[in-house]
Amino acid sequence: MNAKKQGPEILKHFPPVTTAEWEAKIEKDLKGADYEKKLVWKTMEGFNVRPYYRAEDLQNLEHLDSAPGVFPFTRGGKPDNNWLVRQDITVKDAASANTIALNVLMRGADSVGFVLETSGIDNAFFNTLLKEIDLTAAEVNFTGKYAADVIEPFMVWAKENNADTSRVSFHVDPLGCLNLTGAFDVNTKAYLASIIEKANGTAQCIAVHGDKIHNAGSTIIQELGMTMAMAVEYLEWLTENGVEVKEAAANMRFVFAVGSNYFMELAKMRAARTLWAQILIAYGVAEEEQTPMVIHGITSDWNKTVYDPYVNMLRTTTEAMSGVLGGVDSFTVKPFDVSFREPNEFSNRIARNQQLLLKEESYFDKVADPAAGSYYIENLTNSIMENAWKIFLGIQEKDGYLKAFLGGDIQAMIAESAQKRDMNIATRRENVLGTNQFPNFGEMMDENLPEEVLQPKNMKAENAVAEPLTMYRGSMPFEVMRSKSDRYARKNGRRQKAFMLTIGNLAMRKARAQFACNFFACAGYDVVDNNGFTNVEDGVKAALEAKSDIVVICSSDEEYAGFAPQAAELLKNKAVLVVAGYPKAILEELNEKGVEHFIHVRTNVLESLKSFQKLTGIE
Repeated sequence: MNAKKQGPEILKHFPPVTTAEWEAKIEKDLKGADYEKKLVWKTMEGFNVRPYYRAEDLQNLEHLDSAPGVFPFTRGGKPDNNWLVRQDITVKDAASANTIALNVLMRGADSVGFVLETSGIDNAFFNTLLKEIDLTAAEVNFTGKYAADVIEPFMVWAKENNADTSRVSFHVDPLGCLNLTGAFDVNTKAYLASIIEKANGTAQCIAVHGDKIHNAGSTIIQELGMTMAMAVEYLEWLTENGVEVKEAAANMRFVFAVGSNYFMELAKMRAARTLWAQILIAYGVAEEEQTPMVIHGITSDWNKTVYDPYVNMLRTTTEAMSGVLGGVDSFTVKPFDVSFREPNEFSNRIARNQQLLLKEESYFDKVADPAAGSYYIENLTNSIMENAWKIFLGIQEKDGYLKAFLGGDIQAMIAESAQKRDMNIATRRENVLGTNQFPNFGEMMDENLPEEVLQPKNMKAENAVAEPLTMYRGSMPFEVMRSKSDRYARKNGRRQKAFMLTIGNLAMRKARAQFACNFFACAGYDVVDNNGFTNVEDGVKAALEAKSDIVVICSSDEEYAGFAPQAAELLKNKAVLVVAGYPKAILEELNEKGVEHFIHVRTNVLESLKSFQKLTGIE
């Protein structure tokens, strides 16, 4: 059969369906349920995401008519999607850092970040640190407290050794330091211009760290809008001190954290490049004169966990995928255990190999901007741009990032978002696998774990001029709570026990027992499930013989009217009775008969478990 004739014939059987027809079908299937509540995702970022998008949703988007490597760089700053695999190394002494760097570069990384924790750096230091490292083959980045101090001695060393500095960067970020400590690590705005002069225009000197904003609990649009505001602040400082806008922009490297919100994080990278390109247009840099935004991505700290830590590998894998599909120029996957201990050879190797697998086996580096044209992602990109731009403009109305931070506005915005995210985790609107949902039953935290691992980091300096951002992980409140159960178990030789008194309706008792087991395991309780009891007396007897601290009755709402009061009478003060569910119709009746505790899908899991710990003697 002729293929050209076959095509139209087949299409006759699949006539186009209009949006109106789709919507009519959806409304019919909803059977009167609220469309907006059921199907529209209301994001933390403040905009709605529709359940589906069509070609017509792309008609008014202005960023679509471009190619990779072409203004406004939505589709990437380069014609391909190759990125650098970076691993960061804390420099305590030059010789050991060099040994680690060579090992890393031999095993697939092509970028290293030296985190400097020492001062007094001279030629001998660089001779040792960079021994046998080919600066034309590997990217080298200097970060940390002494990144600014190292520029001048490095350039002297590079000149004496005829070293190529085009692949070297220095992460000097005074506003980032202000975010972390409330103080500046350099004294004057003119200093930024002086370090560009010291670097002779051959190396990037300024880093704009959005990752610190992310790790304080911000939303995606806050991270993006605030990072743009910091970058514009630097443009102002530099141009006031004689640096041209084009040169100033070319000296900046942007660092974004990537969280587990897969498509949103991917779209964030596309949005970031587009916004920056438009900002440079506003500063008079023509399209053809622009240097694309250079983005270094790094996995989030905020969403990592101490309990069930191997789940962190899954998180960092999706984060790396979001970053590289979004077109980052380099990426660091932090080891899965970095939140609670010094990473070892195994965890560093896994982190490095996650990126190598994406390159060598998934070929993510072969196709530029594979998300291009996706109705969903293109609309996400546009929504993120629009909402991040609003935040950027709001900061500019307060005379820029510095004044907004000194006035406490930045901190207040982030704190509000962080509080909402904390509440989402506490109520399981946001799941943290292994922590507030599906915990690893019986897992116990290492008793030698440093206390600061479970505490937010406020690194306020003595000379602080403002309150810094607090770095923390969203899982910390659950980890603190569960660690109390671990300490109780070590001290008393047993865990507190939650016993499932399953009775009545087979489907309901099984479902509710599964829910309750998962619920109490999040606080480190030893949970005991059962197939079912024929009567309440047998269930209570078995619970008391098992020396249970909590007895969870699991049945249907209708049957609770008889079962729950009977269990309360038999248990009295021998154990805490909990009802799995929320039988609203008989709630008052149950309360009058001494049934006080209920757990259900709308429960604040964190606060409820804390109260149960107090009731069962875990302090």
